[in-house]
Amino acid sequence: MTRLTRDALRGRAQTVLGPIDPAELGPTLMHEHLIWDIRTPAMRADPDQGPEITLCNCFAINYGRKRKAPGNLRFRCEPTAVAELVAMRAAGGRTMVELTCGGLDPDPAALARLAAEAGIHIVMGCGHYVHEYQDPANAARGVEDFAREMIDQVQCGAWGTGIRAGIIGEIGCQAPWTEQEQRVMAGALLAMAETGAALNVHPGRHPDQPQEVADFVRAHGADPSRVIISHVDRTIFDEDRLLRLADSGVVIEFDLFGQEASFYPLADIDMPNDAMRLRLIRALIARGHLERVVISHDICYRTRLTRWGGHGYGHIFENVVPLMQARGFSEAEVQAILIGNPRRLLTFV
Repeated sequence: MTRLTRDALRGRAQTVLGPIDPAELGPTLMHEHLIWDIRTPAMRADPDQGPEITLCNCFAINYGRKRKAPGNLRFRCEPTAVAELVAMRAAGGRTMVELTCGGLDPDPAALARLAAEAGIHIVMGCGHYVHEYQDPANAARGVEDFAREMIDQVQCGAWGTGIRAGIIGEIGCQAPWTEQEQRVMAGALLAMAETGAALNVHPGRHPDQPQEVADFVRAHGADPSRVIISHVDRTIFDEDRLLRLADSGVVIEFDLFGQEASFYPLADIDMPNDAMRLRLIRALIARGHLERVVISHDICYRTRLTRWGGHGYGHIFENVVPLMQARGFSEAEVQAILIGNPRRLLTFV
């Protein structure tokens, strides 16, 4: 495969259809999934994948504590994905960062087909998700081996294709952080330095784990301004901890917009609604961190797609932006969060 060197990519953004001028990116969702399987290995082996999803049971599946539906966590239907992307484009979106990485059944060729058919830019991630999802062979791999794999995924092609990643991640962490996950992260930091790509991190669910990642980044001499900490809105709920994390220089990602049910099955928390997310973003802006904020939906349940009664990929453009305007966000602030900050992060340096 032809290798695109760092010099060849510098100043460009890399989509699944090839490098582009970053000015073409436009309004961008920084953390989504289009073709995914986030079931654990045990869930995949279970013959009971739950009921078919309908408009009559989608709320129970999203909110119910007893509703078993592993099938909700897998989606491979390209025609439906195209329809969802077309709706996103009609709402004002132009680019999506798709972070279905190793362990979640990534499909680069499908992403290329979706981008071409829907007429949007898709920037693909690479690397490995949390320990439980990783190939058992990763236990014997070293930092440099992980780094070389991710460098090749950016510069040559990912998962057996010639389709190149445009960002590293989402690199999976847990709390407590496993040694294997730390080796993957150290490799991702080396790959970030070698390629000039940004890095997206899936932090563990303890409120101090994002800061642990930020400290790890600094200890390894990496540039924190190129590191995005995902899922802050299910992890950090107090301003002091949030502001301390932003002060460390990393980018803060609120990426569960549209997921407003207080029940969250993966941790004992009260999930914030969109208005509460905007309040925390306002606190970051007041601290001087406008350039360290990006947003998205992180859609990885079928019940969050419009096909099954969910909000879909257009929610931020259709509903959240008007809410931001009603809550006093300036046009410059909205543009920074949706266009300027993503463009900077997706531009290779």
